[in-house]
Amino acid sequence: MYYHASQTENIKVLEPRISNHGIPLIYLSAKRENVLVYLSNAVEKYCKETGFQHSGIWQKWGPYGFEADGRLRLEEYYPGATRDTYQGVSGYIYTADYVEDSGAEIQIPDAITSNRPVLVAGCEFVPDAYAEIIRAEQDGLLTILRYEELSEKRKQWIEITIQQEYNQSAAYPEYRYFLEGKFEFLRK
Repeated sequence: MYYHASQTENIKVLEPRISNHGIPLIYLSAKRENVLVYLSNAVEKYCKETGFQHSGIWQKWGPYGFEADGRLRLEEYYPGATRDTYQGVSGYIYTADYVEDSGAEIQIPDAITSNRPVLVAGCEFVPDAYAEIIRAEQDGLLTILRYEELSEKRKQWIEITIQQEYNQSAAYPEYRYFLEGKFEFLRK
């Protein structure tokens, strides 16, 4: 079984869409817990909550990686980022029994992509993405590296990386707005 997360309800067939990678694909995972991070987009959520008007495609924010054992690891780049991004957000986890693999090399453990429509086999409503992520953490299915647990060296790396992201994102005003709102050093 494969899993796909969306905020759109009543999907019967998953269709390829263009993501940050620039290729129209459907992304699915063999692990349910790995798709929880796609129930919310921090950039879109922040902009909508603060009244920022945007009519284009929302830039994605995905500060996550994988542990050596293959578990998803969410990383907080600012204090409370996990709660801030996911609390109060609902969505749907769709399942598919069969996926025709696109063969795209995406470097994401347990993921599969398809460039063809995928028939939905089932759907689960998730009332609060944050509660579900915390439950998965408690069950040992994923880890959260909280901002307060980061080393000073890691915090310095985040500041340098975010500054570079900001400098290179002039074409994405919603992304710059999000970064300015979440990282005080950009407002100095």
